[in-house]
Amino acid sequence: MGKEWRSWLSLMAVAMMFLHVNLVNGDDPYRFYTWNVTYGDIYPLGVKQQGILINRQFPGPPIQCVTNDNLIINVFNSLDEPFLISWNGVEQRRNSWQDGVYGTTCPIPPGKNFTYVLQVKDQIGSFYYFPSLAFHKAAGGFGSINIASRPRIPVPFPPPAGEFSILTGDWFKQNHTDLKAILDGGHDLPFSDGLLINGRGSNGYTFPVDQGKTYRFRISNVGLTTSVNFRIQGHKMMVVEVEGTHTVQNTYDSLDIHLGQSYSVLLTADQPVQDYYIVVSTRFTSQVLNVMSTLRYSNSAGTVSGPPPGGPTIEIDWSLNQARSLRRNLSASGPRPNPQGSYHYGLINTTRTIRLANSAPIINGKQRYAINSVSFIPADTPLKLADHFNIPGVFTLGSIPDSPTGSGVYLQTSVMAADFRAYTEVIFENIEDNVQSYHIDGHHFFVVGMGGGEWTPASRLTYNLRDTISRSTVQVT
Repeated sequence: MGKEWRSWLSLMAVAMMFLHVNLVNGDDPYRFYTWNVTYGDIYPLGVKQQGILINRQFPGPPIQCVTNDNLIINVFNSLDEPFLISWNGVEQRRNSWQDGVYGTTCPIPPGKNFTYVLQVKDQIGSFYYFPSLAFHKAAGGFGSINIASRPRIPVPFPPPAGEFSILTGDWFKQNHTDLKAILDGGHDLPFSDGLLINGRGSNGYTFPVDQGKTYRFRISNVGLTTSVNFRIQGHKMMVVEVEGTHTVQNTYDSLDIHLGQSYSVLLTADQPVQDYYIVVSTRFTSQVLNVMSTLRYSNSAGTVSGPPPGGPTIEIDWSLNQARSLRRNLSASGPRPNPQGSYHYGLINTTRTIRLANSAPIINGKQRYAINSVSFIPADTPLKLADHFNIPGVFTLGSIPDSPTGSGVYLQTSVMAADFRAYTEVIFENIEDNVQSYHIDGHHFFVVGMGGGEWTPASRLTYNLRDTISRSTVQVT
């Protein structure tokens, strides 16, 4: 992937800046969770490591809930350092301080607890949670979040015979503190040591199915550095939902899942009774890593046979074309009984365009990363608190420009100003030799276009303004 593959991605974020509704509705159910976060020994790649466990589990316990449920999650931090959990893809409506990321939430001190109060208001779909501080994600602390539709709301496919959550991604044998020290020292991370499926290496997990029945797989890339490709030997996958959006039901032999992304697919067990490979492999890497699990038909008398199915490796156009093929299902209802197509995002008059270009400069002898020539440095006070209490000197609005400047890179606690209820077009530009994932915490946006070369105003002529998906995480190749 040379720099001739410089890419742009245009995002139309509808009411991106804090369009919310009230948190609590007395008619909506409450679900209560108590989590204790501890260190513990784990062996994901056959080597003993210090992992981060939630209620002694790695990965952490799943959250199964229904549209509009209120989630009360009391988290006890039994680590020896501050800790935070973020809810990847779950929209935060007038409660962004529950987001669990630096800048919006104070960390949970060692030996203390914090109760997250969330409502999955008007949401459905497949998501996950993860620790957001101090590279804790490299030690675990992540788990799945599945939001089912309310019984009265029709779903655009028959109820599956069962569901499976798959948390996959790259993994390192080094302790998370060692990896953090590498980054703090101004160096790139080494190439990862392997891939995991639900916290285990190859042949560590089996998914049981009955012949003739259809199952839903909710798949998330919870890794640190690498895009992956997911496939199941001898079986097609029908994509039905992407981070809360019901999609046109296209079928695929394999599926690219970039960092932070989640997909739901339906798989019909329509092959002869035996075992089949489930394969996850790295994308856009010079060395291809694989991890395998097993799809096991009931009464299977035979183990997996033949070579594992191959997948794409460095093909960029293949990945872009697959991403472009994802479309919103305009005939389906969303979390509420109104067609998803009624949002009419293509008729929105955007009032501002922001272009964000990433770079990887060396500053003071250390490898750093920047957006529009600004490399972010954290402030001592969370930005949300500084804003709420009007604390001076913590940050300056407009300290990052709306467009690339081409000037020298500098360090700054960069904060961009925005207007309440504004509609904004955001273009991400990637001139680096690796894939970037961009996530807007607590919000979803419409992915209206992506392509190679530099973005220009003429690129708007290629936008999908009718049936694009909305999601919270997108790749820029």
